[in-house]
Amino acid sequence: METTWGIIGCGNVTEKKSGPAFNKVPNSKLIAVMRRNAERAADYAQRHKVGKWYADAGQLMNDEEINAVYVATPPASHMDYALAALKKGLNVYIEKPVTLNAAEAEKIAEAVKQSSGKVSIAHYRRAQPFFLKIKELLDSKVIGDVRTVQIRMWQSRKPALITHLEDNWRVNPALSGGGYFHDLSPHQLDLMLYFFGEPEYYAGHGLNQAGINNCDDNVSGILVFKNGVVVNGSWCFNVAEEASVDSCEIIGSEGTMSFPFFNAPHTIKLKIGTKEEEINFAPLEHVQQPLIEKVVNYFNGDGDNPSPIEDAIVLMKIIDAFSGH
Repeated sequence: METTWGIIGCGNVTEKKSGPAFNKVPNSKLIAVMRRNAERAADYAQRHKVGKWYADAGQLMNDEEINAVYVATPPASHMDYALAALKKGLNVYIEKPVTLNAAEAEKIAEAVKQSSGKVSIAHYRRAQPFFLKIKELLDSKVIGDVRTVQIRMWQSRKPALITHLEDNWRVNPALSGGGYFHDLSPHQLDLMLYFFGEPEYYAGHGLNQAGINNCDDNVSGILVFKNGVVVNGSWCFNVAEEASVDSCEIIGSEGTMSFPFFNAPHTIKLKIGTKEEEINFAPLEHVQQPLIEKVVNYFNGDGDNPSPIEDAIVLMKIIDAFSGH
């Protein structure tokens, strides 16, 4: 069996992070791409050697060669496209954040129950070797029992680690659900769920400190997991450039582990007693490829869902709680 893909929204994220991977993993082929701007859709198809392009998502989903779609538009349209694809029995891979809020994510979960199609979410860090190594170290209790986790994501008003587009939809809550917190925290918070399991309590607060747009630019939150792990997170997008930080520090009963979520170098730093160690990983050419391979296997009936909608619902409930929505 082969998964034959159509991309809805062939924008920047699909250029290198994801798009080429659909032709590089086994039993997978990219058939067509869609973008409302026909000229840009045609340009993408030509540059990436994709056979067909569309300016209408409905036409793409009616293409009989396609059995799966990748929804890579801004979050405001994720739910509608996912519901339409599931109604046609197509498999769906949805960019993060999965929707504008948890209520929309729950509607997708309900639609899956009524469809022959399957859904996976692009929480792709849970399949990367770097983060799989961190999970392995945690599961083997290299730093003992985890006590607390400190996440710090402090960036300037125009973060260097985000692609800044003409329309800058990431800071338009109507399109993104929020601001840079909604764009970046799904990666970080999904990893906490992947590492530590089910949370039993979460709360937070968001505010717009700088007033440069209509989004919260300072968000803080706490997660308490059923296994006793406590996570504290701080996201601030209005600091001086020299104050920028991207860090996660995990404190255990026997030692500590620290690493960045986004920035190179991809290094895990371990400190156990007087011993210090660094574990380094090379960057990936296509960051979503490891997860896409697992998703293709799942869609083809070979393996479990690597990133289910149920996990995404929990994640969106946390994001809603942290941002006060």
